[in-house]
Amino acid sequence: MSYEVNGQTVEHDEEGYITNLNDWSKELAEVIAKQEEVEMTDEHWAVVNFLRDYYEEYQIAPAVRVLIKAIKKQLGPEIGNNKYMYELFPYGPAKQACKIAGLPKPTGCV
Repeated sequence: MSYEVNGQTVEHDEEGYITNLNDWSKELAEVIAKQEEVEMTDEHWAVVNFLRDYYEEYQIAPAVRVLIKAIKKQLGPEIGNNKYMYELFPYGPAKQACKIAGLPKPTGCV
């Protein structure tokens, strides 16, 4: 199973999470988002970039509660709340956003 991006093949698991984190690119994120039926806006990118920074620092993808709390602190309550995050990522802010960000599935996600 793989994504095709700029003539490159990027492997992913059965749920669509890429298997090599170093293969991630903005172009790949757009391909994954399109498959997930997510239209990437500045707010989406802010969450994706936040997740990538968080993962780089802690080597783990945050669970949804941690994600929303941290987004609220960094980006403000307009974005950092359950309702808005689920509008951005309808299949789960942590799960779907991590997939687009090229990160492993967050712990605690089913």
